[in-house]
Amino acid sequence: MPAKPPPFDPADPLGLDDLLEPEDLAVRDTVRAWAGERVLPYVADWYEKGELPGIRELARELGGIGALGMPLDGYGCAGASAVQYGLACLELEAADSGIRSLVSVQGSLAMYAIHRFGSEEQKRRWLPGMAAGEIIGCFGLTEPDHGSDPAALRTHAKRDGGDWVLNGRKMWITNGSVAGVAVVWARTDDGIRGFVVPTDSAGFSAPEIRHKWSLRASVTSELVLDDVRLPADAVLPGAIGLRGPLSCLNHARYGIVWGAMGAARACFEAAVDYAKSREQFGRPIGGFQLTQAKLADMAVELHKGILLAHHLGRRMDAGRLRPEQVSFGKLNNVREAIDICRTARTVLGANGISLEYPVMRHATNLESVLTYEGTVEMHQLVLGKALTGIDAFR
Repeated sequence: MPAKPPPFDPADPLGLDDLLEPEDLAVRDTVRAWAGERVLPYVADWYEKGELPGIRELARELGGIGALGMPLDGYGCAGASAVQYGLACLELEAADSGIRSLVSVQGSLAMYAIHRFGSEEQKRRWLPGMAAGEIIGCFGLTEPDHGSDPAALRTHAKRDGGDWVLNGRKMWITNGSVAGVAVVWARTDDGIRGFVVPTDSAGFSAPEIRHKWSLRASVTSELVLDDVRLPADAVLPGAIGLRGPLSCLNHARYGIVWGAMGAARACFEAAVDYAKSREQFGRPIGGFQLTQAKLADMAVELHKGILLAHHLGRRMDAGRLRPEQVSFGKLNNVREAIDICRTARTVLGANGISLEYPVMRHATNLESVLTYEGTVEMHQLVLGKALTGIDAFR
């Protein structure tokens, strides 16, 4: 006789928790509890003020729960699975995209670059402190005039005797003003190379970017390099050409596939709670067909997106995940997350624009997430090339 199915769970309508091991659930619950205690009670005020106070303390706490460089092995890193890292990204972005960005830039960009392409000396010098949150890192690739076309970057590094001398500018750099180390990509006579730059180096500065209307609870900076002199061993020995930075970006995009669903989940849950309590015409608005249609459509796209993230995570853990598949996930999940947020805003009506609810904060944050780590158009072209075999980038 077939087993009786369990009751329907509105919080997990597809039963996706059945895909998770106890260790996965423990990671998710740990990160969710941390975010609930250390971020959610304060993030609306941080967002309204355009600041992230106590970022260094938050980084140390994130290091304490193993959230920094999670899927990396050794050097104080947790060695977690890709799925566990994804679950952490989802829970962090359910609190705020800025917090997930802090973790993503630290672990998937700066630490990943050093871990994959760095020398043993570089790994030992930087990774343990970064994993513990004692050292904050940033990743300098995007420039004021070159975002989607990193091959055209102008920052350059010249040899001067046994040293390197770096000059250039980087823009929209998360963590830049509070970082102790920056991974900076520059043009050299040998091609594009990555450099590990201590931020106390002479000629390095990182003025913070103000007047943002997205990712306001996040530190975003410009990096300025004016004749920054570095020793010969500052270069990442394992990366020559765009393969290095692009592989780092691919790793970060994977976290976004999960994280965007966290923002979407927070808005969906706010919409459901509001629909059950807000009364119009003598009954809760959740009892009207149009509202139920909105909630049903939001739930379908949310949990399809989480299922997609699970699938990509399993492929990454098996060593079978391709960059085109990450583009597939980033394109779909961020786009659907924005639509979920906007639909949730309509359910909340005028209250949807209030910071008493998370919806507008997540919606504006996702406008940045839609752009960084590859715009919609770039990921469409990645998939278009993969589907047709024809390169439409040029």
